[in-house]
Formats: sequence, structure tokens, C-alpha cells
Amino acid sequence: MRILVTNDDGIHAPGLHALANAMCDLEGGHEIVVAAPDSEYSGASAALGALHEITPVIRPVDIPVAAAASWSVTGAPALCVMFARLGAFGAPFDLVISGVNPGANVGRAVYHSGTVGAALTARNGKISGVAFSQAVSGYGVEGQMWNQLVDQLDWQASAEIARTYVQGMVNNMPTEPVVVNINVPDRPVSEMLGWRHTDVGSLPPRTVNEATLEPVKGDAGAFRVVMDWGQKVNVLPEDTDGGAVEAGYVSVSNLTRLVHEHRADMSAAEAALDNLVPRA
Repeated sequence: MRILVTNDDGIHAPGLHALANAMCDLEGGHEIVVAAPDSEYSGASAALGALHEITPVIRPVDIPVAAAASWSVTGAPALCVMFARLGAFGAPFDLVISGVNPGANVGRAVYHSGTVGAALTARNGKISGVAFSQAVSGYGVEGQMWNQLVDQLDWQASAEIARTYVQGMVNNMPTEPVVVNINVPDRPVSEMLGWRHTDVGSLPPRTVNEATLEPVKGDAGAFRVVMDWGQKVNVLPEDTDGGAVEAGYVSVSNLTRLVHEHRADMSAAEAALDNLVPRA
């Protein structure tokens, strides 16, 4: 089995290296290839970029990972996955693993996460994807954490959770492509309370509270956006992804596809459209 490992924090991120080495430790002789952005792409979601304008460049890189090959891409994680599907890194891949992101990707942060976006893009190409993130109590802000604290993270627990989960998955692959979003508490495995299936909540543990405009000196009419990160949310329901990981559980969310939703409360707008062009 060929497994692609990617992330949204860049090819040199320690969370990526921990995850890739965990995948290299899988039993069964799987081929591990790393392909990740050459720089920070947090918040990129499943964006590819303007392909008609950009000219992506792929380079082999030397990172502390025992993978078959490691590549940097001048583009978002979703683009790395798309290139993999199109054969840029060799034979077809059977699975995409993304992360480990520093900071929980829960609540509304799931919509914007490049870590999760890579897994979503994999499923678009009929490949299963699993996204891993590590929560940091008190510091997770909309799926991220303060840069100066990244070096203090211990990735061992996340790597162990990832290796265990993916080993079980490759031993009995799902019949249809899936996207799984897994968030791991920032504590040793022995101190975790367990794991649980969780709903995607509406809030992350700490939210962006306000955005104000600050004039840029020397540039009339230009403003810098200053964001207020707000206070940590005191209580998140434990049946949600954010609440579970904050309480000390590994959060596992199987993410659905975007599907059409029948709505009775949209009849006025649809009737107006009928007046312009009849429903088929």
C-alpha cells in the first residue's frame, strides 16, 4: 500500500516528521511518501490556488523521516494531494494522512483547516484521508496555536495514536473513501480518558472575537486588520469535537460529504426563481 503524508504547516514542521515516521513504523511493508507545502499554508482549507496563473515547483528535500521519498511543493496541501493523485509522485496512492497540526482543528476551524482540507481533497479523488491535530489546552485559537510554543510540543502521543489508528485502518480498509478528523489531547496516552466519536461543534476552544482596522502609517487609505483572539470558551459540550479533546478524550469525527439539503423554508426564493426560469 502507498501512503501519502502531508500537512499545512510546511515540509519542515516537526508534527509532520513525527507523523511520517509513525507511518514508516506501520506493519505490512507500506511505502510512505511525504509531499508537503514548502511554507506555511494554515487556513488554506481545500484550496488549490489559481492553477492558470501559478507555476508550482516540486523539489526533493532532506528531512529526518525514513520515507521512500520526501518532496516540497510550492502550493497548498490540497494541491500536494491533487498532484499525488495525478501521478507526480509515482504510482497511485491508497491513503492520505495529514498532520500533525499544532492546535486542535475542531468546531468551525474544521471548515478552514488545511490539514483537514488535504483529507477532503483525497476523498474527492476517491482516496481515504485522515487528518490528525494535537490540542494545546488554553492556546488553541481557531485551529492554531502561538508559534513560539510549537517547539515545546511533545508529538509522541499523537504519533502513537496515529500509528495505532492507521494500522487498524490499513488492515481492513473501508469499502468507500472516508474522511476522518482526529484530535488528540496534549498529554501522554496513559493520561488520556479514552476516545469517542464526536459531532463537529460550532466553536473551537478559543475564538477570534473581533477584527478592527488600524491605519497603516505612510499609506493613506490602507488599514491593517487587528484581531482580538478573545477568551477561552469555558465549557464546550463533551459530545462535540472541541469539548471531548478539551476534557482529555481523543476525538474522532467521520466527516460527511457536502450534499444537497431539502429545505421547506426556501420556497419563496425558489418561487421567485420559477418566475424567471421554470423548475425542470
